[in-house]
Parts: sequence; C-alpha cells; structure tokens
Amino acid sequence: MAESSNDESLKLAVAISLLRSKVLKNIKDPNALSPSQSDALLRWKRKAKERKQEILRLREDLKEAQDTSHCDLFPESASCKCYFFDNSGELSPKHHGNGSHGRFNDVLRRRFLRQVRFKERRKRVGSSSSSHQRLSLGLIEEDETEQLRASVDFLVELCDSVSPVDDSKFANLAHQAVDFILVSLKNLLSMGRNLELVEGIINSLVTRLTRQMCSLLSENGSQHTDSNAQYCIQHLIRKLGSEPYIGQRAILSVCQRILVLAERLLFSDPFDDAFPDMHECMFIMIQLIEFLVSDHLLEWSKAEDFDNMIFEDWVTSVIQARKALELLESRNGLYALYMERVTGELAKQVAGVSSLQKLEPDIFNSLFS
Repeated sequence: MAESSNDESLKLAVAISLLRSKVLKNIKDPNALSPSQSDALLRWKRKAKERKQEILRLREDLKEAQDTSHCDLFPESASCKCYFFDNSGELSPKHHGNGSHGRFNDVLRRRFLRQVRFKERRKRVGSSSSSHQRLSLGLIEEDETEQLRASVDFLVELCDSVSPVDDSKFANLAHQAVDFILVSLKNLLSMGRNLELVEGIINSLVTRLTRQMCSLLSENGSQHTDSNAQYCIQHLIRKLGSEPYIGQRAILSVCQRILVLAERLLFSDPFDDAFPDMHECMFIMIQLIEFLVSDHLLEWSKAEDFDNMIFEDWVTSVIQARKALELLESRNGLYALYMERVTGELAKQVAGVSSLQKLEPDIFNSLFS
C-alpha cells in the first residue's frame, strides 16, 4: 500500500515538473507563439520600420528646406564678380562691348529668382489683398511679365535700402537684377506680350531710379545725399540703358528733370547751403546722357525695333535742355559748355548713321545749329 502511494506521488511530481518546464520554456522563448500571434508580431515590426524610414525622410526634407531658406537670406557672395561697377563715371572706349549678357547663366537666374521670391513672400505675409499680388515665379510655369515687375521692384528697393558703399553684396545683387531685367525684357519684346504693361513697368523703373539719383528735386534742395550712392545708381541706369527700350526712355526722363532743376537754379541763391548739391545733381544728369549716347546710340540704331518716335522726343528734349542751361550761363557757364559737348557728340553720331537721320527737319536743324 505504501509502495502504491509512492508511485502516485512520483507520477504527480513528474507531471508537475513537466508542466513547470513547459511554462518556463514559453516564457524564455518568445518565438514559441501560435501562428496567428507570430504573423501579427511580424506585421507590427514591419510597420514600425516603415514609420522610422518615413521620419528620417521628413527630417531630410526639413533640413533641405531650412538650407534653401538660408540661401535666400544669405546668398553666396561668389555668384557675381565685382567687375560690374568697374569704370563707373568714366567714358567707355569706342565699340565697348557689354559683357553682362555673356556672363548671364542659369545659375545666376535661379539664384536671383530665389531672392525675388523671398522678398515677394515677405510682402504678402499678412496682406488681406494678396489676390492681385499673386506671382507665378516657379521655374516651370513662369509669368515673365510678373517676374519683370518683381525684379524691377527688387532693384529699386535694393538701391533705396542698401548703401552701395558699405554693403559688399550690393554689387552682386545689383548685377544679377540688371542682367535679369534685360533678359526678361528682351524675351517679352520678342514675343510681343503685354506691351502696354511692359511699358508701364519700364517707365516706372526709369522714373524711380532717376528720382533716387536726383532726390534733391523732390526735397526742394534741402536734402544732402551721398554722392557715391548717386553715382552707383547712375551706373545702374547706364547698364540698363544698353537696351534701347530702357535707354531712350532714361534720356527722356533725365532731360525733363534737367529742365526742372535748371528753372530752380535760375531762382536759387548761389550762397544757399543746398546749392553745391544741386550743382552735383545737374552734373550727374548731364553726364548720364553723355554716357548713354556715347556708349549705346550706335548699337541702338542697329536694333530692328528701334523706336524713331521716342528718338525724336528725347533729341528734342536734349535741345530744350541745352537752351535752358544757356540761360544759366551767368550763374555757371560749365553747364552750357558740358551740354554743348553732349549735343556735339549726339550730332556727330546722327550724322554718321543714315538710319538716325530720319528726324523732322526742324529737329535736325536745331541739333546741328
């Protein structure tokens, strides 16, 4: 009887040992799962891996976006060399070629577009009337007219907000803006698109730059301006003037301002503190006409779309400016002498090119009188 009880105890002990061993095996071996549990575990592991890869991709996209924004704010200074403002205030040699177009490339175009886009985005932030300010400045579907307008605004605001003397990046940005404006304008004129809008944009460009160059005219002679900044703006207009569509309108605008300033000088006190600044402004304007005529008139005359009507208008304005400055001879005879030199150069070039001799007889005779 005792032996039978021992056998039962032994069997019970063995059964308990086997059950405990099975439980411990299940705890130590996580793979010992049912087939359905194993499939679910693999599926969740795969989803976790995919989410991790997606997070890494988003981090890379965020870093790239931050780098692009940084480039918009701080462009590489090596994008444009400093030759753009070389020979500022000096007459160019004859047949001087314009090297800007040869150096213009897609890299500068894209970099300048980033600058314009960034500035336009800042303008539109918080604006409730942004519907009429929308721009299509992408690299695929571009609105050339809006790009021209935006680049004109960019250049004018650059001249107004940045000191050309103190800011080393001014030459780079100004050069890119000038090249971009010239290329965009050529494309629009060749396509014949939105010509009235284009004319308004260019007239605005010429008027605003001329006003900045001669800010004395808007302040009744009381404002003292930085002459170095004035000469930088003069140089910008001179470079933009390589395109006859801009250059002819620039001469017309400058001549009109010479007439206004000449009348003011006629009735001004020569001992006034502002008189030297007004004199400097007059000199800059006459010099700009000389640069545009000597640099570009021969090239303008070869252009197929050369506008003879505007040509007659600004030649007439030059003659009127010369007569107005003759009245100031008692005040300062240098005005009349300098303007006489400009009209002499103009008459010389008109006489040498048959296509320029289609002036009205009265204008032609006045030019050579």
